[in-house]
Amino acid sequence: GVVCALWLAERTGQGQVVDAGMVDGVMSLAGVFYGMSASGMHSETMGGNLFDGGAPFYSVYETSDGKYVSVAPIEPHFYALLLDKIGLDPADLPGQWDQAQWPVTKARFAEVFRTKTRDEWCKLLENTDACFAPILTFTEATQHGQTARAFVDPDAASPEVKPMPRLSATPGTTRPSPRYVGADTDEVLTEAGFSGDDVRELRASGAIA
Repeated sequence: GVVCALWLAERTGQGQVVDAGMVDGVMSLAGVFYGMSASGMHSETMGGNLFDGGAPFYSVYETSDGKYVSVAPIEPHFYALLLDKIGLDPADLPGQWDQAQWPVTKARFAEVFRTKTRDEWCKLLENTDACFAPILTFTEATQHGQTARAFVDPDAASPEVKPMPRLSATPGTTRPSPRYVGADTDEVLTEAGFSGDDVRELRASGAIA
C-alpha cells in the first residue's frame, strides 16, 4: 500500500491515506474459503473441513515417541505416494475425497503414524513428494538449518531475531539487549566521583540496588 501511494505521489503530487487494517488483510487472504463455502465445500462444523484438520491427508499425527508429524498431499499423485510410503493400500481405504468417510481414514492414518518415531518417519518421507514435514519444538525450530539464519545466535538462551526484511544494500542491525536495573550502578557512580566505600555504604543503606 505504501509503495502504491508513493508511486502515485511521485507521478501526480497527490497524497493519500493508506488504510492497512489488520482485519482487512486477514479477510483478503480468505478468498479460497469464500469460494469453498459458496460451492458447498465448506462445513460450519469445526474440524470437518479440508484445512482445519478434517481431511486425513491434511493434518497432524502423533508418533510413537510422543512427537508429531504433518502431511498435506492434496493432489492425487502426492496422496498415492504417501499411501505407498506408509504402507497403506488405496483399495483398503475410502476414496480420498469421500468426506463422509474422512474420520475412518484419519483413524487409520493415526494408527499407522503411531508405529514409528518422528525421526523414523523423517528418514522415510523427507526428500520425497509425499508432502510431509516433522513438527518441531520451538527450540528445534530456532536451530533448524532453514530458520537458524533468521537469528543473531540461534544457540543463545534467548534467541534474538535479525531485522526483517533483509536488505542487501542497507542491512539492518540489532541493538544490545536491555540492561537489568542496577547493572551499571557501580560504574556510573565511580565515574561521578564516588569511592568504592561510598558505593558500598549507599548499597548497604538501600539507597541503590
